[in-house]
Amino acid sequence: MPVFQLFLVAVIQGLTEFLPVSSSGHLILLPGLTGLQDQGQLIDVAVHVGTLGAVILYFWPDVRTGLAGLPRLLRGKIDTPGARLALGLVVATLPVVLCGAVVHFTGLSDAMRSVAVIGWAMLIFGLVLYWADQTGGETRSAEDWTLKHALVMGLWQAVSLIPGTSRSGITITGARRLGYARSDAARLSMLMSIPTIAASGILLGGEALATANTAALRDGAIAAVLAFASALLALSVMMRLLRSVSFTPYVLYRIVLGIALLVYAYGGSGAQVAG
Repeated sequence: MPVFQLFLVAVIQGLTEFLPVSSSGHLILLPGLTGLQDQGQLIDVAVHVGTLGAVILYFWPDVRTGLAGLPRLLRGKIDTPGARLALGLVVATLPVVLCGAVVHFTGLSDAMRSVAVIGWAMLIFGLVLYWADQTGGETRSAEDWTLKHALVMGLWQAVSLIPGTSRSGITITGARRLGYARSDAARLSMLMSIPTIAASGILLGGEALATANTAALRDGAIAAVLAFASALLALSVMMRLLRSVSFTPYVLYRIVLGIALLVYAYGGSGAQVAG
């Protein structure tokens, strides 16, 4: 694959994975709207691995706390902050893993890869994010996360299997409706991404690696490194901006892009983007 396309795919993934604008939707649109060849499953997995590394590094204190609590959780004890965080992440991940397996093995994931689906998801869930952000309270912090809230946010996260929804956007929406402050909603959303991306990587990575050659593995490594760098930058910028601004700029972007995609789709070009 040309280095320019690897760069393009990695940067798009890195910049959009943790912003509430849907990285998967952008990656699906890239070959369909530009005429470039589909980057394939291996590159998709590689850029997700890169972003996984970025979120682990950025939130390392929280990740370390969760890892420290795993042994106690495995012994059936949830009497430390780390064990409670680890259990919360497990509970929040189960809905998307179960629904994701169904979507993947039934072929629904391919059926939803269209400009029209992405356009509607961009528009509708962008407006839902705006509603949740404007009406949600600021009374809770990440330390107030309960198992009930983890499950609720996990159910919201399962909706992100619809291309264009945005995993981070929909989980932030759920957190804001539960009353979490903006920065804490984003923090919980990012922590939830770790087991979710890892589970997706295990499911799809095995399939991709089974048919990969040396050149493909090299391209994957390059894409992962580029995605890591761009994701780390995006995370840093967004978390700083949330101290002073709302999610409205991302909502406006989603609305504009969603309308543009719907015009494109229903203007006679709404065929399947990729299969």
